[in-house]
Amino acid sequence: MELAMNRAIAFLARHGISVWGSRVLYVRGRKSGELRSTPVNPLPLNGERFLVAPRGTTQWVRNMRAAGGGELRIGRRRETFTAAEVPDEARPEILRAYLAKWKFEVGMFFEGVDHKASDAELARIAPGYPVFRVIPTTV
Repeated sequence: MELAMNRAIAFLARHGISVWGSRVLYVRGRKSGELRSTPVNPLPLNGERFLVAPRGTTQWVRNMRAAGGGELRIGRRRETFTAAEVPDEARPEILRAYLAKWKFEVGMFFEGVDHKASDAELARIAPGYPVFRVIPTTV
């Protein structure tokens, strides 16, 4: 069911239809050098945007760390960016906002923690959920 949902969201985003702000993330594979894609939910917060990895250190996270950036696409629109990984201690506020917006879709991956959790509880789980600041590049 989850794989089917990811494929459907990615299909729609590739054709210019955003589901709740979704985009398709393209990042170079750290071993193959080929572009890899996955649907993501960019989080706008305090004038910035963030990518949160609700499933932890996945392949796209490893690739992002190696590549230092990627591309967000919706239909034919492309946004190239560099990525800065957010330190663990700065993640609780971002995770709280992410869970408030996306819990219905990704809540099952957060160990029963939701946006109403204490700061201490969010700080406890923060190391398991990589977060990247999206820094648009000018072309």
